[in-house]
Amino acid sequence: MFEFVLNNTDGYARSGLIKTDHGEISTPVFMPVGTQGSIKALSPQDLYDIGVQIILGNAYHLYLRPGTDILEEVGGLHQFMQWGRPILTDSGGFQGFSLKHLRHITEDGITFKSHIDGSTHLLTPEKVISIQGSIGSDILMPLDVCVPPESDYKDTLYALKLTNRWMNRSVKSHIDMESALFGIVQGGVFPELRKQSVECVIDLDLPGYSIGGLSVGESKSELYDLTEMTAQLLPNHKPRYLMGVGSPEDLVVAVSKGVDMFDCVLPTRVARNGALFTRKGRVNITNNFYRTLDDTFDKTCKCYFCNNFTAAYLHHLFRCKEYLAYRLASIHNLAFITSLMNDIRNSIEHKSFAQFSNSFLSQYKIAG
Repeated sequence: MFEFVLNNTDGYARSGLIKTDHGEISTPVFMPVGTQGSIKALSPQDLYDIGVQIILGNAYHLYLRPGTDILEEVGGLHQFMQWGRPILTDSGGFQGFSLKHLRHITEDGITFKSHIDGSTHLLTPEKVISIQGSIGSDILMPLDVCVPPESDYKDTLYALKLTNRWMNRSVKSHIDMESALFGIVQGGVFPELRKQSVECVIDLDLPGYSIGGLSVGESKSELYDLTEMTAQLLPNHKPRYLMGVGSPEDLVVAVSKGVDMFDCVLPTRVARNGALFTRKGRVNITNNFYRTLDDTFDKTCKCYFCNNFTAAYLHHLFRCKEYLAYRLASIHNLAFITSLMNDIRNSIEHKSFAQFSNSFLSQYKIAG
């Protein structure tokens, strides 16, 4: 089952509700990344306590480990990791971009040399759909070709056309499945190619659409402009998912452009390095200032860390390289992002998003 209801708009900003077999998702929503079936350092109970509505897994990594045979035997990833809420899975297309030294792209698909043991694997559009079926994903992504932002028009057009052909193969392979297959928009930094890609995917009348190939090294202005242009070309009654975006300021701006769904490793990745979000920007808990701060790190935050420990204690854990440091910092950052999305949603529902956005962005210091 998959259904999207658009409840409110405020300018381009939108709030809505996605219904799946594993529960409902209020949008705009941020999805923490659990590439290998785990949000690093956190348990499913931690995620429930934070209020996480949906997580993201990765077909490529889960195919390599634990393998589709294990996932099928235990009844899918929900059962395997004891997560009862929705799961969206990426196709492995981004790994075709990030693992460039380990892959070869042809008409058939992407041939990877495993980063684990060097074995060779061909991921076709059909196989990627099958893998996500074994995972038991609620929302699936098709195999696509993502190009670097410096790619020229010719290479970007080739990748776009190949993605479109793979998209059609994915739709045919998915036809008897009850999960939701999203279309994916590519086109690099070329607006006319983005428009061409949108025209292709909306003809397929899919349940939702993802905006791919951004947040891969282009400028902030390109990210924002291309996001707005692409989002406004997509159907109003379908969810829009901007892939790979997770910094607080980018989330606020992208919502203002009409985006409903986001994912990124950034909140938990920077947390494991001691960088914590606040409404005034990102700070590093390992700075000497926090060594003797025998007080709550953020009095406005209700997360498990801020409610129970001092800033000095977390500073100490990081200095000692204690594993608990990574858990507490990750809890805080995901709680911050979840609270931010809740506040964004509330402001849209009360027609005050512009005021909220202006206030937040004026106070939030962007990390250099």
